[in-house]
Amino acid sequence: MKRESTGPAAPRPGRRRHARRPRQAGAGAATRVEIMKSAARAFRRLGYHGATVEQIAAALGMKKGNLYYYFRSKEEILYACHQYSLDRLLRLLEQIDKSGMVADEKLRRLIRAIVHTILDELHGTALLLDLGPLSPAHLRAAIAERDRFDRGMRRVIEEGLATGTFAAGTNAKLLSFAILGALNWIPRWFNPSGPATSDEIAERFADYLLAGLRP
Repeated sequence: MKRESTGPAAPRPGRRRHARRPRQAGAGAATRVEIMKSAARAFRRLGYHGATVEQIAAALGMKKGNLYYYFRSKEEILYACHQYSLDRLLRLLEQIDKSGMVADEKLRRLIRAIVHTILDELHGTALLLDLGPLSPAHLRAAIAERDRFDRGMRRVIEEGLATGTFAAGTNAKLLSFAILGALNWIPRWFNPSGPATSDEIAERFADYLLAGLRP
């Protein structure tokens, strides 16, 4: 009599068993982004611990099991949100470093990019949420990327100080913290239905923050 299977089948001899990882191109990558956006909305509204995988999936008309094809856990979704936002900002930072622009224009582009990432991409989740829920490996990677971006912003500020574009006596480290703190607070009060668009907010904040730096 044929015995009923009680678990996943073992890999066939001679064939490599692949981990269940999502494809990174085409529709699979687009679905991952949609899942991250749904998770970002849920995390912002309910907090990381209050949001469930079922709620994240249901908002997209998916089943929980379908979501697990793309992400193995809620923690992995949170880490992907951090990666997604920071990768975009680090790519822009690299472009700016090679652009030849003056320091104040570089900083303006960074400020605008952060605002758009916060308001238009993942609703600020990746830049706002505590990193505590991440696993040790993911935590180390996320902190390393945050530090890379912070150092890049400080380089731009230090360049402005060295060339006289920014007022002498400015502390680059404290200024970087002040800028990021001001920008990270935007989702606390921003209303998507309000009169100000993300473009307007990005420009206004860039004007306000740069005005205090000029000699």
